[in-house]
Amino acid sequence: MRKVYPDAKAALAGLLRNDMMIMAGGFGLCGIPDVLIDAVRESGVKGLTIVANNAGTDGVGLGRLLDTRQTKKAISSYVGENKTFAQQYLAGELEIEFNPQGTLAERIRAGGAGIPAFFTKTGVGTIIAEGKEVREFDGETYVMERGLFADLALVHAWKGDTEGNLVYRKTARNFNPMMATAAKITVAQVEHLVQPGEIDPDHIITPGIFIKRIVHAPNAAKNIEQRTTRPRKAA
Repeated sequence: MRKVYPDAKAALAGLLRNDMMIMAGGFGLCGIPDVLIDAVRESGVKGLTIVANNAGTDGVGLGRLLDTRQTKKAISSYVGENKTFAQQYLAGELEIEFNPQGTLAERIRAGGAGIPAFFTKTGVGTIIAEGKEVREFDGETYVMERGLFADLALVHAWKGDTEGNLVYRKTARNFNPMMATAAKITVAQVEHLVQPGEIDPDHIITPGIFIKRIVHAPNAAKNIEQRTTRPRKAA
């Protein structure tokens, strides 16, 4: 089966529709599938539920879907770097489902593993637990969280072969491997596209069976969310 598509628009053709749930990998602006996100924006689909650690920044990454008001709901952990997000939420134009970061990661992992729900101590006794089942195990109180399984997952990989086997680089690994398993269809953008057999099997993080479509993105932007520098010492 041919998995490699000529561009992001072609890779997403026939997959997008209004009111769908999309997972998007990345942490801040690190490891985000920006080329695929731009293709979602250009498609014009609306009413999207976006599952991501954060909402990008103003005008970058998932923030671009907020600019066009294509995002209806965000299931996220941290959204503090996006002023547009805050404005739309406070105006009642955007729904938010906040999650502790570890809980969000486990909800995605559970969805990919076919686990519909699990219990965690995180959030017990706080607003996080409101409206959710609470149960005791061995004298400790836990809250039930549901696994997440999306219609579509968009991930970014440093290297991949034409069969969809993926390798992530350093912190850009973040949420990408979990999301790759937790959707009906996963589309990957890959910086370095190689032929089968060119990746050491021990280095493969996401097996190709999870990846249905691939787009080569050799020049994907690598924006810095918060640039922190210090003066150089005099030579």
